[in-house]
Amino acid sequence: MPQIKKLLIANRGEIALRIHRACHEMGIKTVAVHSTADADAMHVRLADEAICIGPPSAAESYLNIPNIISAAEISGADAIHPGYGFLSENAKFAEIVELHNLIFVGPKPEHIRTMGDKIEAKRTAGALGLPLVPGSDGAVSDVDEAKAIAERAGYPVIIKAASGGGGRGMKVCTSPDQLETLMAQAGSEAKAAFGDATVYIEKYLGNPRHIEFQIFGDGKGNAIHLGERDCSLQRRHQKVLEEAPSPVITPEERARMGGICARAMADMGYRGAGTIEFLWENGEFYFIEMNTRLQVEHPVTEAITGLDLVREQIRIAEGEPLTLRQEDVVFRGHAIECRINAEDPRTFAPSPGLVKQYHAPGGMHVRVDSGLYAGYKVPPYYDSMIAKLIVYGTTRQGALRRLRRALEEFVIEGMKTTIPLHQALLDDPEFQSGDYTIKWLEDWLARQGG
Repeated sequence: MPQIKKLLIANRGEIALRIHRACHEMGIKTVAVHSTADADAMHVRLADEAICIGPPSAAESYLNIPNIISAAEISGADAIHPGYGFLSENAKFAEIVELHNLIFVGPKPEHIRTMGDKIEAKRTAGALGLPLVPGSDGAVSDVDEAKAIAERAGYPVIIKAASGGGGRGMKVCTSPDQLETLMAQAGSEAKAAFGDATVYIEKYLGNPRHIEFQIFGDGKGNAIHLGERDCSLQRRHQKVLEEAPSPVITPEERARMGGICARAMADMGYRGAGTIEFLWENGEFYFIEMNTRLQVEHPVTEAITGLDLVREQIRIAEGEPLTLRQEDVVFRGHAIECRINAEDPRTFAPSPGLVKQYHAPGGMHVRVDSGLYAGYKVPPYYDSMIAKLIVYGTTRQGALRRLRRALEEFVIEGMKTTIPLHQALLDDPEFQSGDYTIKWLEDWLARQGG
């Protein structure tokens, strides 16, 4: 089996630092690649070698495949870890890495490609036994056929433009007598907006939660799940806070749904880390997509399982078997992650700039993943997330109390951050009770005037 001796980190920020730390704990040397804007980044300072791969624009640096491959060859790296974002779910990149006899720390290129295509992902998920949102298999034009599909799915249903987006060509239908009119309206809107009148029908989930399962496969037909994360606190489809386990999922539901996910990945021959995302409503799970990479929120899973997910990714890439069997996975306590962004906490306008003072909170079961330090200048060219605060407690209430204390200690001066937003969230009784859905945060922000 191949042994990784030197690994190139094809990413930046806190995730690059996270990968570097795992590598050094495994005795693996690291190569940081960076744009000119990131020359002073913490992962660049700590890596064994650093290579500049282009100007600030991500398209010319972190998305520049030839430059990244050249950096790997120049440095003598034998593996590449893509982190998340950028090229992490680019099947072509994974193929090119392997064609250059480098180890890609991630899934097989064909699985990245399959799950990156929404229609193919849904078809594959259904074939693997994952529960789908009930509805039509494809386009629907006949009203009688539409009524039969809606009856099977159960009202309300949503009529969607096949080429749609942005809410156009979408109509919610609550009864059979509305269906013909609403289909015509949706088709007409779709034709005007996208040049395609094709529509399809799905069951309408009015106010679901966003629940995702962390899975790992060894690429040889073995797979396990590491429980679920609740990622329902979102603004404009961007996650703000995540927790594990979900406040609404029972141990029985976790074992059942996690088992279904693990068996699906075993049947697929999946390799490495992956996340299967669902909408959850009234006790039912509905597959929406799969992310074939490490997630931003992976630390909450690490906190409740005790497993180092990045280390596990690297071991599997080397051809090693999974560290744990399913019966060895034990879930303990509760973990919460706050995404700290360089943004105005009320308007969410980006707020990059010079870090004048920086003090990370500490104490038992408090973790901060960040590349910040006093004197560092946060560049304006990339995602605004500058830190992740992760806390663990034996109970959810204990974790919430620890989170409150840690947020009080967290000092980032020189720019506006979303720390005050998280502090305000902690004061809300509905959040405290875990009673929220994917629509809750935007409604809450509207009530706050944000």
